[in-house]
Amino acid sequence: MPSDSPTPLASVASFSEGPFANLVSGFSTQATTNLMLQATRACESACDRRLTPFTNVVETQRADSLDVEDALDSYVPLDPTSQLGFSRAQSLGSTLMVRHCWLREHPPRYPEMWAGSITSINLLRSFSGQQAVAASTLQYEPDTGHVRFQLGTFVPPGTTIQVTYSGGYSTVPADLVQACQYMAASMAVKQLDPVDGRSGHDPDALRADALEMLAPYTRR
Repeated sequence: MPSDSPTPLASVASFSEGPFANLVSGFSTQATTNLMLQATRACESACDRRLTPFTNVVETQRADSLDVEDALDSYVPLDPTSQLGFSRAQSLGSTLMVRHCWLREHPPRYPEMWAGSITSINLLRSFSGQQAVAASTLQYEPDTGHVRFQLGTFVPPGTTIQVTYSGGYSTVPADLVQACQYMAASMAVKQLDPVDGRSGHDPDALRADALEMLAPYTRR
């Protein structure tokens, strides 16, 4: 089984040289690395978001909405490709095509530090088979996770939209670095001193500090 090895939100060096250095003074480099990886995932779990860079994650959702401003009617000029898709929809008894979807993972703050891209989108329809949609035909907004399908793309309501995409903070905001360090310190104290607290650190207070800094990133 492959190991979970995300890019840590806070580096081993920054943690080992900071105010919590005493907590890992007896740790091997690998043990400290594992601690930072675990703290990173704990931060993501607390936020219910992916924060550290991820690659080719597959996300599936059901197409069930239509923006009325994009409804196809006699007043919308269509190029031949769009008209073909419209005619096909009419022949199958469906004229209201879904034009939008939203990816789950997008930056809650500092979008300029986020790197996001779509690898592929596959449409799994309840009728008329499936279709791969070229990423070049989409309008993708990494800061909001909004994806708009080109006119002529056959996406009737009920279609399963399967998106493969990448994202995450290519540059980690400083408050996320600090939150990860607090989370790592809390975990280290619980491992080293789970009962009598002789380390001088309160693990619950450290975790509370981490959660406070993560609050602006938490999914609502």
